[in-house]
Order: sequence, then structure tokens, then C-alpha cells
Amino acid sequence: MKKIAEEYNISKVTISTLWKGIKTDIAAGKLINSDRKFTGGQPKLNIDLEKVRSIPVRERGSIRKLAIKMNLHPSTVGRLIRKGALRSHTNAIKPLLTNANKVARIKWCLGKIVGNSLNNGQVFKDMYNVVHLDEKWFFMTNTTEKYYLLPDEMEPHRTCKSKRFITKVMFMAAVARPIFSNQGSVLFDGKIGIFPFTYEEPAKRASRNRARGTMETKPIQSITKEVTKEYLISKIIPAIKSKWPEGASRRIYIQQDNAKPHIRGDDPDFLHAAQSDGFDIRLVSQPPNSPDLNVLDLGFFRSIQSLQYEISATTVSELVDAVTTAFEQVEPQKLKYVWLSLHYCMNEILRVLANNNYRLPHNGKQRLERLGLLPDQVTVNEEYLAKALQHITQQQQGD
Repeated sequence: MKKIAEEYNISKVTISTLWKGIKTDIAAGKLINSDRKFTGGQPKLNIDLEKVRSIPVRERGSIRKLAIKMNLHPSTVGRLIRKGALRSHTNAIKPLLTNANKVARIKWCLGKIVGNSLNNGQVFKDMYNVVHLDEKWFFMTNTTEKYYLLPDEMEPHRTCKSKRFITKVMFMAAVARPIFSNQGSVLFDGKIGIFPFTYEEPAKRASRNRARGTMETKPIQSITKEVTKEYLISKIIPAIKSKWPEGASRRIYIQQDNAKPHIRGDDPDFLHAAQSDGFDIRLVSQPPNSPDLNVLDLGFFRSIQSLQYEISATTVSELVDAVTTAFEQVEPQKLKYVWLSLHYCMNEILRVLANNNYRLPHNGKQRLERLGLLPDQVTVNEEYLAKALQHITQQQQGD
């Protein structure tokens, strides 16, 4: 205290008084330094935060813009954000849903409900015999990336011929719901596989990187129905058969979206491959414009991509290896949480009558798992269910 008093040219009594106040606040669990201690004799700003509601959202896309509209200093708006009085939000465009789309979404969610003999309630199906299938483009790099550097460290220099044509590869991925033992060990990780749409051909010309005739991996740019059919029959179905756990149901439903390159479930070649070796694999299509009903689009692709960007890739082969490695590195627990998120999302879909203007529910799944309270099947909200059934009845009467 003597040293600090001499450094700041104040009395030791003042230092002692401040220290006693800090210890009192710590003991009371109060937030230290939540506001300015000294205001220079000026009263604190009386900010009417309700004024924010009247400002169009397009005019508050940054701290500086919002500060100008509220006639405040940007640092003041920054403090309000840190204190939780304001929050940042990243908005993404969602698919436009027609009335037919909404009815199909409600019926789909209703078809995933079963009775629960334990409490005479209703829960969503466990979906252990469902495989979700989808495709996604993975890019070599982002146009903009964020790093944390030392003050004297040089900024990374990244170049490409055109930001509109960054090298990319489409992958077809398939996942099922993972299975764990009572002790928490992984019995089945649920990761069926991820397969790139690529081909190999010899290089036509020599370069400083490789000799003429060297086999090169190149992406398939046009993904047609014939290509997806070949991958489904030659890669997805064999992977399911080889990785499917013993004792699990052999009737498996592959859920896909309604993309034009996808085949129908009654395709003869698919049926020949799917209904053999003791398996009964069927192909079903999810409701149109409903990526939130597929666990890959719901969050698993995002987990893969976040790991993929940590691996530097300069060629198509390296990009394929990076995505495949990221797919294998994603923990089965994350896939387990995404499947439960799908259950919670179906509850929200019933609540908003099949619209997609709901927030992705966060239910603290990791905390519930630590407490041993994580459900295997999510309970259907009775109020939401009754509301959705009434809405379907009204729609059918109107038709």
C-alpha cells in the first residue's frame, strides 16, 4: 500500500479504504468495475435503450452506425454490448416456405412422434435406424479469414486468380445416430462416410510442380443424377452395410433432400443394391425447403468445416484429405448432440406452425449429460402438438 500511495501520490488511508471496498464486493459476489468509479462530478448517462427498436435494422449493422443513430459515442455503445444491454446478431437468409411446404413440415414432424409408456406421454422417435444423406461444397479457403498475430508479426499473404472461382469440391456425406453404452463408451460412432466427387486423370502438360502424365485429382463440376446414383449404390450402401452395428434394425431409412440430382426410392438399381445381404434399405425424401430437418445441414457440416479450415490445403488432393480428416476428427458426442437438436427443432417447428422463424434451441446438452439427465428421446410439447393438429385440421377443411 505504501508503494502504491507513493506512486500515485495519494494517502495510504485512501488505498486502504479502496481495498476494503474491493474485498467487501468480492465477498458479496458483486461485479467489480462494472461502471466507472469516477465520473468527474458529472451524472451517469441516462440512455433510453428502447430507442433502438425504432431504428431500422439495416441502419444498425455496426457499432459506429448505431452510435450515430443514438447520438452516443461508439465507446459507450461498446460498453453497452459488453454489459449485455445490447447483443450482436448475424442474420442468415432462410428458405421461403409456401403453405404446402408448411403443411408437409408439420406432417413430417407428426410422423416422428411415438407414445411413451413410461409417463403416458409422447416423444420423438429415437431414429437409430435412420441415415441422413446430403451434399456440400467445401472450399479451399475463405475469401476473408481472421487471425490473432503478435504486434510485430507479418500479416499472412494469400492470393488467388479470382475470388469468384476458389477451388472447391463437393462431398456426399452420410451419418446415423451414434450408439453409446451405459458407461459412455462408443459402440457405434454414427459416421457412415464422406465421399468426394472427384476423378483422376494424367496431367496433359508438365509444370514446375509435376511432370507430364502425373495423375491429378480433379473435382467433378457437374453433379448429375447418374453421378449421385453411382455414389449412392457403390459407396453409401456398402459403407452402411459394413459399418452398421450388430443387433441393430436391418430396416434402414436413408433420408435425403429434394435436390434434382437425387434419385427416387423406387429406382430398380437402388432397390437391387439396397435389399440384399439381409438389409432392407429404403430411400425417403424430407419436406421441401427444410434443411433444418437434416442433421448434416443442422450443424454437423459446420463442425466438419471448422476443423477443415484449420488444415492448410493448396491442391485438390490436400483439400480432400483435409475434409476427410476433419470428418474423422469430429467427436461422436457432437453428432449425438446434433441428433437431439433435431428433436428440439421439431418441437419448435410445431410451436411456430412449421415456419422457420425460430431460434435454434440451446438446452445445455453437455451440462445435462454431466448430470445424467440428457434424454435419449425428447418429449413432445403437448401445447405445441395440439396447436399443430388444429392448424392441420383447419388447412384440410379450407382445402
